[in-house]
Amino acid sequence: MCFSWVFPGFSDPLASGYHLLITWAMPQPKHDPGLDVLLSFDDVVLVVDPAGHHWAKFVVKRVEPSEERPHGLSYSLTLHGPDGERLVGFDNAHAAPKGSGHSRRKTAAHDHKHGQGKTKPYEYRDAATLLEDFWRAVDATLKDKGVIP
Repeated sequence: MCFSWVFPGFSDPLASGYHLLITWAMPQPKHDPGLDVLLSFDDVVLVVDPAGHHWAKFVVKRVEPSEERPHGLSYSLTLHGPDGERLVGFDNAHAAPKGSGHSRRKTAAHDHKHGQGKTKPYEYRDAATLLEDFWRAVDATLKDKGVIP
């Protein structure tokens, strides 16, 4: 970005020699080509097995970037079983626990994944990778349960 500063009282700043050119390099957010795809899943529920017993639910919203959500997203991608139980989840609704036992503590990051009764930090890279990681976990869980081959 370039800004020209014109001093008051000078009709021709270039002729007066008092023309100040300021270049300001403001960090630009990294373009995320998969973001529009991820956002299009907001409030979508998909049946993900042939018998119709397992379903995936998506909640994805833009938010102001913050320390907890530097990518400017609030998201929850979940797989549910026939009884509604959450089997897999990727979200950033709360701080992720780190460690176990007495050393267990909350991390500053909110991105994490749920599965097999455990919550682990998740390293958010971009929207496409989040979707890929989620679907990979869904496939693995459905295979483990014998729902899909």
